[in-house]
Amino acid sequence: MIGAIFLALFLYLVNQGIFGFFRKRHKFFSISLLNKLYFYHLIFWLTYYIYALNNPSDSKNYYRNTRSFTGDWFDLYGTSTTFIDFIAYPFTSVLDLPYVVVMVIFSWIGYLGFIFTYLFIRENIPVKIKLFKRWDFLFVLLFLPNMHFWTSSLGKGSVIFLGIMMFVYALKEPKKRWFFMVLGALITYHVRPHVFMFLAIGAGLGFMSGNKKISMPQKILAFVMMIGILILIQDQVLAVVNLNESENVVEDFQDFTSSRAEGLSEDAGSGVDMANYPLPVKLFTFWFRPLFFDAPGILGLIVSAENLLYLILAFKIVKRDFITFIRKSPSLVKMSFVVFFMTSLAMTFVMSNLGIIMRQKSMVMYFLFFVIYYYLASKKYQRILKIREIKRKKGEIIKVT
Repeated sequence: MIGAIFLALFLYLVNQGIFGFFRKRHKFFSISLLNKLYFYHLIFWLTYYIYALNNPSDSKNYYRNTRSFTGDWFDLYGTSTTFIDFIAYPFTSVLDLPYVVVMVIFSWIGYLGFIFTYLFIRENIPVKIKLFKRWDFLFVLLFLPNMHFWTSSLGKGSVIFLGIMMFVYALKEPKKRWFFMVLGALITYHVRPHVFMFLAIGAGLGFMSGNKKISMPQKILAFVMMIGILILIQDQVLAVVNLNESENVVEDFQDFTSSRAEGLSEDAGSGVDMANYPLPVKLFTFWFRPLFFDAPGILGLIVSAENLLYLILAFKIVKRDFITFIRKSPSLVKMSFVVFFMTSLAMTFVMSNLGIIMRQKSMVMYFLFFVIYYYLASKKYQRILKIREIKRKKGEIIKVT
């Protein structure tokens, strides 16, 4: 444990160098806020570590598997679970680091994802929004407990969160941030190829529909490139659900989702029978459950409180003008909405366990929050413009009289 604490302090110093890099590029960058966020994230590293010692955890399996692996390091290279083994192997086997120290390293990887989350939201939405007339919206989003818990351990959650948020941060200025875009795309693809597919589709649709400066030939070229990428990765995406050698993808996918849902519903005693739910109820379950009436244990109760907040936030866009807003919104908003909805839709067919739902949805909820934040910020900005226009007209009347 002492080694883990020293490493956490060393990574704190590393963070200062990272902060300096971004502070030069973004005047709004708050070093004090991100330092607070780091120590807050460490609380969840410790919480998850204690939780994993007393409960089944994939992090322990990753650690044991890579410690006992005797082959060549690059034999582990691949997508999905094997990619996490590939990343963990140098720390667990080569450096022979203890489990708690490796957990710190992966927790830090998850924390880097929050840095890019902060940059993504703050750069694109400079207007401040208060929740319940008191709490800063961005502050609330950065300190959501469930998001930190599932990104603070050895596993897919921390790594893919970094990849996704690095990728979307780069979309603002892809020419200048091509390194972050490529690295984020590669990380996301290697951890969850199907999520990368949704990101690629969302980014492509947002790019083509949200940027009026793009000519039709450029949009066609972008569409062709997007289709080409999807064709190249189709085997890896289908392999996630064991359909890469299927002769009837639709029928076999239906069989897979049925068996997967049954298996997950029996796992950990927190299953919900989603197979017979209508689609709107499936989506509601994925986005907002567990709630207090079906919370699995103490962790479920904590998550239920957070889910209630999600539900309250979601109601803020249940307005008649929201569809118009999406239609006229910038490319990043359209991309976020498409990625959120498509990923949610896919997940509802295979998720039937509340514990797994709590973990999986942490990948996509920030896309919804970004859309909500942008919607509220745009309405506030329009109100500000109206007030300024009224004051300007009053000023002109006073001058005339």
